[in-house]
Amino acid sequence: MRYYPLCLDISGKRCVVIGGGNVAERKVERLLSCGARVEVVGKALTPVLAAWKGEGRIVHREADYGDFCLSGASLVIGATDDETVNGRISKDARSRGIPVNIVDSPALCDFILPSVVERGDLLIAVSTGGKSPALARKLREELGKIYGPEYAVLLEILGELREKVIAAGHSSAENRECFAAVVRSEILDDIRQKTWSKVKETIRRLTGVEMEVEPR
Repeated sequence: MRYYPLCLDISGKRCVVIGGGNVAERKVERLLSCGARVEVVGKALTPVLAAWKGEGRIVHREADYGDFCLSGASLVIGATDDETVNGRISKDARSRGIPVNIVDSPALCDFILPSVVERGDLLIAVSTGGKSPALARKLREELGKIYGPEYAVLLEILGELREKVIAAGHSSAENRECFAAVVRSEILDDIRQKTWSKVKETIRRLTGVEMEVEPR
């Protein structure tokens, strides 16, 4: 089976995580970072999940799993250590047309979660199709060494620059060449060295745009 790569907007949507252990904690953390409204179902919570509950960051349903837990959910993650319960979660979610992920059980999943490197809005995902999470983690660590925090700064600059260039009203072909020239330039090295005057000059020379570039 090959999975269709997808970046899904779950901001403000109800996402249900079944289970309250360490694995569930990691899944909840990712959902929260994407702006989801998270409900955790389980009798016990890790200290971190309990703290998030106390802060109002998550809703906790202190109960064993039942299909009533899925009402109104946009996405479901099963993170229990009970294969029978995980199987029920998958079946119930699929019968309702709710995308479901069951940790470490690709056959029960509608989607799988890649190992990711994040640098600001830059996200690099690594997937082995569920065959080797260990290899995915290794590749993530290697990529993390290659793509440092300077890429987050570059992406912020490119995002602002894109708006200014498009607003100038040039053709799409001209815009594409303009953006490609900036990306191919020495701008990344200058960001690493924090030589902001050079960054600004590169942008002006290649695009004609004057903009502030030093991070606040």
